[in-house]
Amino acid sequence: MAEVKIPAKPRTEFGKGAARRTRLADRVPGVVYGHGADPVHVTLPAYDLLMALKTPNVLLRLEIEGGKSELVIPKAVQRHPIKIGVLEHVDLLLVSKGEKVTVEVPINIEGDLAPGANLVEHVLNALPVETEATHIPEGVTISIEGLDAGDTIYAKDIKLPKGTALAVEDDAPVVHIVAAQAEAPAEEAAEGEGEGAEG
Repeated sequence: MAEVKIPAKPRTEFGKGAARRTRLADRVPGVVYGHGADPVHVTLPAYDLLMALKTPNVLLRLEIEGGKSELVIPKAVQRHPIKIGVLEHVDLLLVSKGEKVTVEVPINIEGDLAPGANLVEHVLNALPVETEATHIPEGVTISIEGLDAGDTIYAKDIKLPKGTALAVEDDAPVVHIVAAQAEAPAEEAAEGEGEGAEG
């Protein structure tokens, strides 16, 4: 995974008012922590950060004003509850080349189920893995080709890239195939309500 360079400025003002001023200046308040060091408070350009975060577990090279350069990954991102594309705060974890980190990677599903009205139930939407901080996989792919109701794909069934290990039990279910529920009971309930109204 390539590094994405983002300029960062040290943050000296705190509190809601300061955070509001930061966001009005098209910047996002954040904190950098890890490796036993004191947390460093920074602000980041909102658009650059938003674009970078389109890649899950993106590796960021923070160029901090004053000459310091740090390698980080996003650990927690607070987004605006209503405004789409507006970031409120970001927690960034310091990492170094060769260091192992535990992250969740997206699960991509491919293939078609066996004929029949079956549904794919996602037990896990992302797979917890332990991997090198500078080689975090962008995702894992599982095939549901030909699976039928009652079939389950477990964590141990997923092929992981070299250097990546599961950070969840081997027998943790990831995807479960279920039979589609018939809608007849809902219709019967509606008819029952109609009878009650007439009487």
